[in-house]
Amino acid sequence: MRILKLTEGSRNNLLEDLLKRSPNSYKQYEERVHTIIEKVRSERDQAVFQYTKQFDGAQVNAQNIQVAREEIGEAYRLVDGKLITVMKKSLENIKAYHEKQKQYSWFDSRPDGVMLGQKVTPIARVGVYVPGGKAAYPSSVLMNVLPAKVAGVEKIVMTTPCNKEGKVNPATLVAADLAGVDEIYKVGGAHAIAALAFGTESIPKVDKIVGPGNIYVALAKKAVFGHVSIDSIAGPSEILVLADETANPRYAAADLLSQAEHDELASAILITTSLQFAQQVSQEIDKFTAELSRKEIIEKSLENYGYILVAENLDEAIDTCNEIASEHLEILTANPFEVMMKIKNAGAIFLGEYSSEPLGDYFAGPNHVLPTNGTAKFFSPLGVDDFIKKSSIISYSKEALEPICQDIIQFASSEQLTAHANSIKVRFEES
Repeated sequence: MRILKLTEGSRNNLLEDLLKRSPNSYKQYEERVHTIIEKVRSERDQAVFQYTKQFDGAQVNAQNIQVAREEIGEAYRLVDGKLITVMKKSLENIKAYHEKQKQYSWFDSRPDGVMLGQKVTPIARVGVYVPGGKAAYPSSVLMNVLPAKVAGVEKIVMTTPCNKEGKVNPATLVAADLAGVDEIYKVGGAHAIAALAFGTESIPKVDKIVGPGNIYVALAKKAVFGHVSIDSIAGPSEILVLADETANPRYAAADLLSQAEHDELASAILITTSLQFAQQVSQEIDKFTAELSRKEIIEKSLENYGYILVAENLDEAIDTCNEIASEHLEILTANPFEVMMKIKNAGAIFLGEYSSEPLGDYFAGPNHVLPTNGTAKFFSPLGVDDFIKKSSIISYSKEALEPICQDIIQFASSEQLTAHANSIKVRFEES
């Protein structure tokens, strides 16, 4: 892994390099995605069936596109019982964490007859997209569905690609059933996003779409935003490890590789105050990579977006962490809680040498759907707030409105909105 001295130049080059991974940088695919969306919008089911045959080699129709209860029952028989037990434990942790995020309606009344408040209402219908290409991710099913369930979403619809035989990964089906998905459809890609956004004869229209996917899925979500809400435009996975000389180089190396194995565009960065530690981590990475099953992907990922940066001091390292605003940030320093207080931008923060990133991916409870590509500067992890909407409540009595009516009339008149002013004025006309 390349080792660089952290300077303003190396930091700027790194930030520029990382931005190349954003879905916004792949405009050459947008026209193709737009064509798919418009075809699904106009031809509905027939377009979905055609694209599923073209991209997945599967023959789906109105009778078999929805996963049947019998298929879910078969999935339970195919999945290792021990894995199902682990998924149930993970589910409980995720549910318990997100229960603490719930918001409630509130109302505040005054003696003069004014009542103001906020009404919290769950989104009615949510679509969850689950990838099914190179690998299956039942953990993502739990992470996307459970906050919606906690929020009180009435109907959760899931789409996920099937294989050529029309079968969906059994672990994905079990996770969906455990989490409480209402309907599952065997369709993936940009055409699945279009079907959820606009509805077809078989697949219902939803109000919001969440879940990760490839570049076509990401661009499709971007294209349908406005017709429906979306969670985010997710980019490739990334990890940033901040460490000093007290950290264990073997742990740091293992954690960096846990994200590098996702795909060739994944980013793994170490920022440390110790050159000796940097060299030790690099050596450990070489040893691990030689043994790991996804060696080729890891090597390409590290070649493209793997960096070890050596900082002059911890403050300089922290400043760079805040500029990168990583999806995952591990703090392996002598005083990780003290350092954490100086971190402003990160999707999820892992403190101490026994809080490695996969703990968050699978089991701890906080959501692993996180902002990428520097968007942690203004976005948050997926949570219950993503599945609710808020309505303002306003109620005034005549006695409360009368003392302020001229103030409102003057404000409206200053903007030449005479109908606004009149709406207040008519309520106090002399009989």
